[in-house]
Amino acid sequence: MTEIINTLNGYIWSPALIYLCLGVGLYFSIRTRFMQVRGFKEMIRLMFESKSSDAGVSSFQALTMSLSGRVGTGNIAGVATAITFGGPGAVFWMWMVAFLGASTAYVESTLGQIYKEKDDQGQYRGGPAYYIEKAMGQKWYAWIFAVSTIIATGLLLPGVQANSIAAGLNNAWGIDTAVSAAGIAILLGFIIFGGVKRIAQFAEIVVPFMALAYILVAMVIVFLNIDQLPSMIALIFKSAFGFEAGFGAVLGMAVQWGVKRGVYSNEAGQGTGPHPAAAAEVSHPAKQGYVQAFSVYIDTLFVCSATAFMLLSTGMYNVKAPDGTMLVNGLPGVETGPAYTQAAVETVMPGFGASFVALALFFFAFTTIVAYYYMAETNIAYINRKVHRPWLSFVLKLGIIATVSYGCVNGAGTAWDLGDVGVGLMAWLNIVAILILQKPALVALKDYEMQKAAGLDPVFDPEKLGIRNADHWKRPAGNVADVRRPHAQPADHVPVGLEVSPAAARD
Repeated sequence: MTEIINTLNGYIWSPALIYLCLGVGLYFSIRTRFMQVRGFKEMIRLMFESKSSDAGVSSFQALTMSLSGRVGTGNIAGVATAITFGGPGAVFWMWMVAFLGASTAYVESTLGQIYKEKDDQGQYRGGPAYYIEKAMGQKWYAWIFAVSTIIATGLLLPGVQANSIAAGLNNAWGIDTAVSAAGIAILLGFIIFGGVKRIAQFAEIVVPFMALAYILVAMVIVFLNIDQLPSMIALIFKSAFGFEAGFGAVLGMAVQWGVKRGVYSNEAGQGTGPHPAAAAEVSHPAKQGYVQAFSVYIDTLFVCSATAFMLLSTGMYNVKAPDGTMLVNGLPGVETGPAYTQAAVETVMPGFGASFVALALFFFAFTTIVAYYYMAETNIAYINRKVHRPWLSFVLKLGIIATVSYGCVNGAGTAWDLGDVGVGLMAWLNIVAILILQKPALVALKDYEMQKAAGLDPVFDPEKLGIRNADHWKRPAGNVADVRRPHAQPADHVPVGLEVSPAAARD
């Protein structure tokens, strides 16, 4: 089984995907005129602007839903893994994939908003499967993505989060991993079977504050090791480009592991972000695109950097060359993962570090598992629009509980390898889709900026922009909003949504 998983990872995470993630981020940055820089103030403003409705949540609630999926074990254990196998230079490539990936997050999340719809309960649903079907007209491709996402977020990725929770609890308080498995399974089952939304809502509130506390602790540690800061920053940049002789053996691995763990952590381009983005109640899809772009910054530039700075400033990390040689052995015999961060905090806060990191990891990773369930369930809702198999949701519930239990007691290496398969598979399918379907998102950005420049609160009208099949946004004739907003139209008046086949339109 291990050989099969490694072979799959070798194909999925070939250099092609590594450079595709970076290349697509650069491409969308250019096409959006680096909206992740120009629109930084707008991102902050929009987070607190909109209100929720019966059908959707507010922009801030959608952001916290997205962050609950993004801020997880990748921010703690994932950073340690990237440094172990890619050296300190991997941190630079995590930053790079986050900076460029913010524009990718804008495109995919805006597409999720444009092509969202209401389910049988009147709640907004959306994501790659929805925009692939509606904008591309390729149902077979949409179904492949939906099934892949159910497998990835329902069966492969939750085990990684659970494994890190169990490892953190064991290292902090000596709790047996089997006990952690039982506790996490019971709590998760209580939420997804009982529908106890208050627990999930509590976690969504806690995660941002926990992230802030985590960053503050990191700042304290870096401040106490302030004399190490200049050399630490220099080490990251030198290692990233092979100028640090000691890490020459892992130069290529720095790019690979930095991008791999960066995509795993911030999820830009992976196709998970559009699911919570589509749930937001906004007057224009670009609004949530801006907000979701900012979530990438929070995840990688803030939380991941906090972990990296703690590890590098205290020397609590290992670096292993591809041939198994230890280039740095700051923690002899310690398996890469949350124990690195726990050891880093313990160096300056004895008796506090292991417990604090274990608590942070529990909230980060557990809410990520709940977010994964939401994403998998959304894709089951997509499938059930046609086949109507209610038992699929029940099977998903059992599957994710079994995966979480297995992930707690299984080795970290296998859990991470399975997670990488899930992330890579989704990334391939979604990146190809958004490259084909990018035009509606780019036109929405231009329309939003034109209305803002005219002093209006932007309102989206897909028909005026030539965007097809965005049925949720169609407005009745005589709507006041249609009269008071500028009607931006491409110069050649060519529809920007891809045509669907007559059969797809009938469906």
